Amino acid sequence: MSAPRVALITSSYAPHVGGVETHVAEVARALTARGVAVEVWAVDRGERPQGPPPDAFPVRYLPTPLPARRAASLARFARRAPGAWTAWTRAHRRFRPDVLHVHCFGPNGLYALALQRRFGTPLIVTSHGETTGDDDNVFARSALLRRGLRDALAASTAVTAPSEYVLRDLRARFGLTGGVVVPNGVAPDVPADKGIRSRLPSGAYLAAVGRLGRMKGFDLLIEAFARLRERGTPSRAGNGEGPDEVRLVIAGDGPERSALAEQVAARGLTDVVDFLGWCAPAEVATVLAGSRALVVPSRSEAFGIAALEAWRAGTALVMTNRGGAGEFVHDGEDGILVDPEDEDALAAAIARVLEDPALRDGLAAAGSERVAEFRWERVVERYLLLYPPAGTSR
Repeated sequence: MSAPRVALITSSYAPHVGGVETHVAEVARALTARGVAVEVWAVDRGERPQGPPPDAFPVRYLPTPLPARRAASLARFARRAPGAWTAWTRAHRRFRPDVLHVHCFGPNGLYALALQRRFGTPLIVTSHGETTGDDDNVFARSALLRRGLRDALAASTAVTAPSEYVLRDLRARFGLTGGVVVPNGVAPDVPADKGIRSRLPSGAYLAAVGRLGRMKGFDLLIEAFARLRERGTPSRAGNGEGPDEVRLVIAGDGPERSALAEQVAARGLTDVVDFLGWCAPAEVATVLAGSRALVVPSRSEAFGIAALEAWRAGTALVMTNRGGAGEFVHDGEDGILVDPEDEDALAAAIARVLEDPALRDGLAAAGSERVAEFRWERVVERYLLLYPPAGTSR
């Protein structure tokens, strides 16, 4: 039986960076390595990567205009929609996919659903937590997306998500029946980036990484860090640190950066909190490897790839319990789970890790052993079990 031809249809792709973009790129590489014909179809957001394509599989950026209620918007959609539909049907006819695999449902999912109806090509939907962790709450605002997601879930041959947390939301609000958990993955090794070391503190520091949006909870971490320093708990062990000996390093960029900087200044933390801005994967790996712990304070987290990155770096993990992390992080064994909206509890969890080197080292060692469970090859193996055989599309 020949391998299916797979179109990975994503809401975002390079040059944009994030969990969805990483997931789709790594899955495409792993499928290609297995001899599967793959194309990535991404929403055209007006930007393209610079330089030659880095991978063997094609990437197509396709327009996804949607109607809106305002007359001007409707007129603009009427002008753009025929050309957009032609681009999508042309991509389908040229590649002839056996499966349309949607990642992070948005306008991309609506066009994939239209292709499924037009050509009969099997549809698979993978939610990355877009219904629970979106700062803009787009599914609450868009009846079109809500209806489209419900229809796509009903029409799909399979629906996956990185956690039961995400699947429960799809069942409760969008009519999903069933659903399969396919965890996220992480590359086994990332070379260190020596250049960023000059921007890191010479002493002990905590790390936080990710997009600086409200759902990621960096404001909660800053408040907890301020309370930790105010409390000034002394070290309980020979080489543990007290709060006044540790800095906080935040790697990432996003819409909340200015507000977070203002919060840091208002809490008198300007001299002990460093904003690194966006960091490449090798830079993130270097930041984590040198930190006492990674803190993930998300208000909602579908999975938390950052947890895997901490484990890979041999770094202790303090992780939100709001979302899917509790499904794979074992509290007290390979990470500390805590409610980040209880800022005193978050401060106490951080203090435990800072002040107890034996606990910190034990968490890091256990995480290092666990990370091998989350290779991208295993992710792809689970997807391949769900893909229909070649030639299924009519």
